[in-house]
Amino acid sequence: MEEKRHPFLEGLSKHRGVEPTVVVIFGASGDLTARKLIPAIYNLSVDNLLPNDFYLIGFGRKAISDAAFQDAMDEAIKEHSRRPLKEDIWQRVRECMSYNSSDYSEVDGFVTLAEKIDAMEASLGRKLQRIFYISTPPNVFGPIVDCLGKSGLAKANLGTSTASKVIIEKPFGRDLASAQELNKVINGVFDESQVFRIDHYLGKETVQDLLVQRFANAIFEPIWNQEYVECVQITVAEQLGVGSRGGYYDDSGALRDMIQNHTMQLVALTAMEPPASLDPESIRDEKVKVIKAIQPLSMERDKGDVVRAQYSSGLDNGEAAKAYIDEAGIPQDSSTETYAALRFTINNKRWKGVPFYIRSGKRMARRTSEIAIRFKRPPGILFSEEGRFNVSDNTMVIQIQPNEGVTLVMNSKIPGLETRMQPVKMHFRYATTFGSNTPEAYERLILDAMIGDGTLFIRGDETEASWELFSPVLDHWAKSGSEGLESYAAGSWGPKASDALLEEKDHEWRHSG
Repeated sequence: MEEKRHPFLEGLSKHRGVEPTVVVIFGASGDLTARKLIPAIYNLSVDNLLPNDFYLIGFGRKAISDAAFQDAMDEAIKEHSRRPLKEDIWQRVRECMSYNSSDYSEVDGFVTLAEKIDAMEASLGRKLQRIFYISTPPNVFGPIVDCLGKSGLAKANLGTSTASKVIIEKPFGRDLASAQELNKVINGVFDESQVFRIDHYLGKETVQDLLVQRFANAIFEPIWNQEYVECVQITVAEQLGVGSRGGYYDDSGALRDMIQNHTMQLVALTAMEPPASLDPESIRDEKVKVIKAIQPLSMERDKGDVVRAQYSSGLDNGEAAKAYIDEAGIPQDSSTETYAALRFTINNKRWKGVPFYIRSGKRMARRTSEIAIRFKRPPGILFSEEGRFNVSDNTMVIQIQPNEGVTLVMNSKIPGLETRMQPVKMHFRYATTFGSNTPEAYERLILDAMIGDGTLFIRGDETEASWELFSPVLDHWAKSGSEGLESYAAGSWGPKASDALLEEKDHEWRHSG
């Protein structure tokens, strides 16, 4: 049968072999859809990266007409896209958008959805790849997956190039037991090859560039080990407080919200062994191995590996900032951590004796996400006379946000008749070299899901390995209540107690002043 093409999408290329696709977004009336997903799909269409036959179906509990959904997505693009709305390009996709409403636990609503997609396929005369994007609160992940199974949607076209796929947003579980249960539910309906657990940090250009920096440059990989590296620091700092997310955040905290997922991805990519190939499973295998090599965390009060804290009142850019317990929706007796710092010991040959220091928090001095590799000082006595030479540690800083790039700190002679030294910085900035209008993380991730490339997605055993490390910490905190909960002023770099994690080896946090 001659292949039919949807008239509104004529002219869009099937870049990288993307199959004809229908994307179903569960939670389509939510904030993530408006801020990230629809702008990402729009920008993919601008770049001719959608398949010729592309449909989008919003799915939610609230009844919305197709026209109202289309209008709302127009506004989402105008407000949140990195590019202005081009009506002629967006119209091709807009005409293929529709909306279905149903409770997430009612199979009949999913059967109706299946019938709608079947009718699309009949009109086209060929099968559509079905991508189910679950962008909902985590309490309905399970019911949605269950209904996808019972309605037959999950197994549609299985064994072919248009097999169904499911994309699941974080949080993937609250602890090890819930992550294992969710994996059990998912794997009872989908094959692991169909599952794409998304962490948008992996879609960031600088995070992807980490693999290139490590493995495509001969000057770095030979010294990326315990013989040359003094320590590794990973910071994910947010300047804002909890804002309107108080109710959600108080039930989550810094460890669940940022460290177990985003920050651990940075740890894994920084510390993993070279994969055998660029095959997605080879890369994900090495990430799992290094997470499993991290030693259990000590919860001792004075010399343990973990510090937690909550922000008190302070200053944000000179303006008064309220304490966490004074934010909307936060109980006065809350013991939820808004900051957590950890010291990892990785039990393998590459990293034996090299501490990894991890921290993340809200209401910190400024917004930044970075990986800092601090190298050991050169051996010998040259330039080592105490007080005579200002010798700084060589440090490689991979800046993930807000100013994406790489900085290398080295020592240089100050011009003059005497031998005086000072640290200097070599900068590479993405915006300077490549321009500032780079693709958003969700653009890359959605495109990769469409072509079935799982490199930048998290495998089920990886989530469980991460939770196995952190669940004992969460259990300990739950039993301790407010005992051991430190305090730090809003607008600072965190509590003084976190310095003790580094002092044992005479280290200190970057930007600790």
